[in-house]
Amino acid sequence: MADPRRTAGNSEKLSVTGRFALTGRILAVNILPLLFLGGGLFYLDSYRTQLVNERFKLARIEAQITAEALAGASRARQEALLVQIGKEQRMRLRTFDARGRLTADSFALADPAFRFNDISDDDWEQRFAVWLDRTIDTIVAAEPVQDYAEPEAQDADAWPELARARELGLSQVRLYDWTDGTPVITAAVPVGLQGATLLTVRNAVDITESVRAARSTLSVAVLLVMTASALLSLFLARTIVTPLRLLARAAVRVKQGRDREVEVPRLPQRRDEIGLLARAVSDMTAALRGRIDAVDSFAADVAHEIKNPLASLRSAIDTLPRVEDPALRAELIQIATHDVRRIDRLVTEISAASRVDAEISRAKLETLDLAELFANLIRSREDRGMNAGRRLELKAAPGRHRVLGVPTQIERVAENLIDNAVSFSPPEGVVSVTIRRDYRQIVTEVCDEGPGIAPERREDVFRRFHSDRPEGESFGNHSGLGLAIGRAIAEAHDGSLVAEARADGAAGACLRLALPAAP
Repeated sequence: MADPRRTAGNSEKLSVTGRFALTGRILAVNILPLLFLGGGLFYLDSYRTQLVNERFKLARIEAQITAEALAGASRARQEALLVQIGKEQRMRLRTFDARGRLTADSFALADPAFRFNDISDDDWEQRFAVWLDRTIDTIVAAEPVQDYAEPEAQDADAWPELARARELGLSQVRLYDWTDGTPVITAAVPVGLQGATLLTVRNAVDITESVRAARSTLSVAVLLVMTASALLSLFLARTIVTPLRLLARAAVRVKQGRDREVEVPRLPQRRDEIGLLARAVSDMTAALRGRIDAVDSFAADVAHEIKNPLASLRSAIDTLPRVEDPALRAELIQIATHDVRRIDRLVTEISAASRVDAEISRAKLETLDLAELFANLIRSREDRGMNAGRRLELKAAPGRHRVLGVPTQIERVAENLIDNAVSFSPPEGVVSVTIRRDYRQIVTEVCDEGPGIAPERREDVFRRFHSDRPEGESFGNHSGLGLAIGRAIAEAHDGSLVAEARADGAAGACLRLALPAAP
C-alpha cells in the first residue's frame, strides 16, 4: 500500500511545478537567463567608476606636471604653456596668486579648448541616454555627485579643492556632474613656493560615451537574442502544446462517454516523445473501446445464457404444484435440480471469466515447466477417474519447456484443453498431448480423435457460451466458456490459442497453445 505522506508530498510538488502553463514555463526558462544577462546594464556603473578613478589619477599627474612646468617660468611663458596644454589636453587651466586672485585663464587667453553641451539642443536619443543613466544610478544607489557650475566670483575661495590644496600643500581632485550626465573632473595643485595654485577642469565626455556605447551594444544584443529566444520558445511550445491539447480534448471526450465520436490523433509524422504519447493514447483508446464492446457483449451473452435455465426452472416450479402423478413430479424435480446446477456452473464460469485479466494483472509471474504441469494434471485425472475410459498420452521433446506466467491460470488452460479433448473423443479413444519448443515459444498441442472442427467454425469454438457437443451428451453440462477463458489467459500471457486439424490427417481436432519461452 502506498505511503499517504509520500503521495501527498509528490502531489504537492506536482502542484507547485504545474502551477503555470507549459508555454509560460518554456518562455520563462529561455528568457530569464537573458534577463539576468541584461542585468549587466546596471553593473556597468562599476565600469564607469573604474574609468573615473583612472581619470582621477591622470588628472592629478597632469596637474602636477603642469605645475612643475609653470614654477619659475615668466608670466608670458606661463600663459603660453596654459594655452598650449589646454588645447592639447582639451582642458581649462587657471592660475591663482597667493591671495587667491585669478591671474591667468586659458579660455581667456585663447579660444576655449572645449565647450559644455547645451542640453536644450539635445535630440530624443541624447535625452533618453541621460534619463537611462540617471535611472541606473538610482537603481544601483550610486553616490550623488554635485552639479558643476562656474562660480560668479573667479577667486580661489569659490573652489573647495583649491582651498584644500592651499591649506595642505597637496594636490586635490574632485568630481562634478554636468547637466547632460557627463563627468567634470577638476584638479588643484600648488605652483612653486609662493602660494600660487593651478586649477585644471576637464569635461570627460569620453567616459560617458564609452559607458553608453557598452550599454547600447549589450542592450541591442540582449534584445535581439531575447526576441529570437521568445520566437523559438513560442515555436517549441506550439509544437508541444498544440498536440497535447488535441490529446487532452480527445481524452476528455472519451471520459464523457462519447468515445465513438472521437478520433484520437496518432500523429504519425512525429517521431518524438509527443508522437509516441499520441500513438499510445490512441492505442489505449482503441483497447478501451474493445473492452467496452467486450463488456457489452459479455453482459448480453450472460443475460441470454442465464435466462434459458431460469425460464426452464420457473416452468418446472410453476407446473409442480398442479401435477399429481408422482413420476411426473419426480421428473420435474429432476429438471429443476438440473437447471439449478446449470445456473451454478454458469455463475462460476462467468465469475472466472470476468476475473481473468484482473487476476493476471495483480499476480506475480513465475517460471513453470509445461511438461511437468501436464504430466501432473494427467496423473491427477487418471487417479480420480475423470477420463471416462479415454487414454491420455504425453509426448514432450527433449529439453526444458519453461514459460513465465501465473501457474493457476496456466493450469486452468491446460485443464480446459484436456477436458475439451476428452469430451469429444470416442470411448477408449486416445488424447495426445505434444509439447515442443518452436524458436522462442513453447508450443503445446492437445489432439483428440473426435469428429473434428470444420475450418469455417474454428473461430466459433472460442466464442463465449458456444457449445457444440457430440450427440448423446446431456445438455447443459458445459457452459461454453472454457475455450474462451483459455484464449483470454493465453493472450494475457502474450501467447495464443487456436484450433487446427490433426497434422497426421486422422479424424479429430487439435488445440494449439503457444506461450513465450521463459528467459
